[in-house]
Amino acid sequence: MTISNKFICGARLALASFAIFLGAVPAQAASNSVALTPPMGWNSWNHFAEKIDDATVRAQADAMVSSGMRDAGYIYVNIDDTWEGERDAQGVIHSNAKFPDMKALADYVHSKGLKLGIYSSPGDKTCAGFAGSLDHEEQDAKTYAAWGIDYLKYDLCSLGEKMEHAEPMVARKIMRDAYVKMRDAIAKTGRPIVYSLCQYGYDSVWHWGAEVGGNAWRTTGDITDNYSRMAEIGFGQAGLSKFAGPGHWNDPDMLEVGNGGMKPEEYRTHISLWAMLAAPLLAGNDLTAMSKETIAMLTNKDIIAIDQDKAGKQADRVVAEGELEIWSKPMADGSTIIGLFNRHDVYNEIVVDFHKLGFKKPVRAHDVWANQDLGKLPMDAHFLIGGHDVILLKVMR
Repeated sequence: MTISNKFICGARLALASFAIFLGAVPAQAASNSVALTPPMGWNSWNHFAEKIDDATVRAQADAMVSSGMRDAGYIYVNIDDTWEGERDAQGVIHSNAKFPDMKALADYVHSKGLKLGIYSSPGDKTCAGFAGSLDHEEQDAKTYAAWGIDYLKYDLCSLGEKMEHAEPMVARKIMRDAYVKMRDAIAKTGRPIVYSLCQYGYDSVWHWGAEVGGNAWRTTGDITDNYSRMAEIGFGQAGLSKFAGPGHWNDPDMLEVGNGGMKPEEYRTHISLWAMLAAPLLAGNDLTAMSKETIAMLTNKDIIAIDQDKAGKQADRVVAEGELEIWSKPMADGSTIIGLFNRHDVYNEIVVDFHKLGFKKPVRAHDVWANQDLGKLPMDAHFLIGGHDVILLKVMR
């Protein structure tokens, strides 16, 4: 399997629709002390893919500090696939030549006030064909803890091939048992490690992700750096709000902000929607080569505050009229974030009927991106919004 057609979390697995209910796995988070708000950080795959190594990770960690991202809340520096080397005679995993000393790398990242993440699979091979964790779960978790790892992305990959040939009920059990096994292995180490399930939303993972210990679970296949794919994934999260909360989050995949495939207004829509979704904010760009505009977007304190709100509420869609959508997210301070999205590529007028949104009297609003108080709004407020753009309103009753 080549890197170019890697399974990459959106694999075209021919899994059957799992309609048969199996008894729920008892809820037991891998760690109850992590991900109380959606994790924020960086992941290597979107920009670097297999071209990731120790020096690049250190440079990204340095840039996360110098750009102000760390102070804005981005703390996880996550290495994706292709770090894995061979197992020794005792079965212990070692990193390959690109990562000569993973413990030293973790120590360096920690010295910057950051945390280090890593990647594996419950199958025998990772998506890129490197050593997975099948039958080595406790060994690998112990190794990660010894290295000082703080985050594990656990990607279904080759285990899915075994599931393809099983009956639906058996396939479901194979998948859930695999995630439970690593959950228990992480818990046994005693180290707080964010446990991120990457299995593309199969079998409605939002129903059972927390039960198998997930702090986050991918609800979709992979994102790519274009508006249509980003919109398909982001707006497709409608209806999942009740499954998210402190310690367990729906994950629509990493951010593409700064990678160059979208226009500024499209990236603005991207990060606005992810923040309203209380999604993990994992930058996927080259942090050493960011424009001032990219830094400003990624570190916008008001956007981050929406994502990291202590109430832990995910937004949901409340209005859909053709290409126009309105989403609503309740906040801990009693305010409501109203997101106005224009999915068309030209200007449109959008009308907000605050009565239909549950407001009984005129509201006061603040335009988040414009950083402008709008004062008291009429109960049917009209907004002109650009193509593929967004207006975020913080509304007080």
